[in-house]
Amino acid sequence: MIVSRLLVAGAGQMGAGVVQVAALSGLEVVMTDVADEFIERGMKGISARLARLVEKGKIDAAERDTALGRIVAGTDLALGRDADFFIEAAPETLEIKRELLGTVSALLKPEAIIATNTSSLSVTALAAFTDRPDRFVGVHFFNPVPVMALVEVVRGRETSDVTVAAARAFAESVGKTPITVTDSPGFVVNRILFPMINEAVWALSEGVASVEEIDVGMRLGANFPMGPLALADLVGLDTTEAILETLQRDLGDARYRPCPLLGEHVSAGRLGRKSGAGFYTYG
Repeated sequence: MIVSRLLVAGAGQMGAGVVQVAALSGLEVVMTDVADEFIERGMKGISARLARLVEKGKIDAAERDTALGRIVAGTDLALGRDADFFIEAAPETLEIKRELLGTVSALLKPEAIIATNTSSLSVTALAAFTDRPDRFVGVHFFNPVPVMALVEVVRGRETSDVTVAAARAFAESVGKTPITVTDSPGFVVNRILFPMINEAVWALSEGVASVEEIDVGMRLGANFPMGPLALADLVGLDTTEAILETLQRDLGDARYRPCPLLGEHVSAGRLGRKSGAGFYTYG
């Protein structure tokens, strides 16, 4: 299956990132969200990132303008009713995703593939909200999408081999490297990554080292490009806590229990970069 037209629901950091890489790769893209202000913010972010690529000489102005010309944005999902491939990048809330997936199932042509960018919810459970579980798949991009090379292609219980192959081909077509994983809590990366982040928070709470020393230690001692606490700030401390809670619940293992210090930051509104403060202060 060749994907030439993509519909993305969600103009936030993840959704807009997917739209950007798809448009740069030559796909016609429709980006939707529930309010004009979200659409405007998403398009502003895409435009700013493309402008920086031009400044750095990675693309020229003509490529930027062509990519922007491939994007149609609005609040009506029907703008993308003829899409070959749909990706939901909505908030990690089951109720929101249930309503969205039911709507697009009725809207899209029968042969269209429906995908989720969820990082923590069950792909098999989400597939049940659609009319085509065999054509439903996880395509988990990583943040920031334009920079991160990996996509986890997640096979649900009823996902067909043809759908997995199409999802892998789509990921490759937008310049990403796919790995195929089965539907399991946290998939591969988050199942390994978030307990490590959590352990860094425990080390901080126990006074083992400061925020900066923990991150420098992991950058220089483990050759990480970013320390675990800075990464948690980038992901969002509320998102980090939610993913750990999901892993603990679904795997039934106490080692995934979020460190109380993480919850204290979230309760105080210190959510990381998006709120201006987390383990670090920004701006």
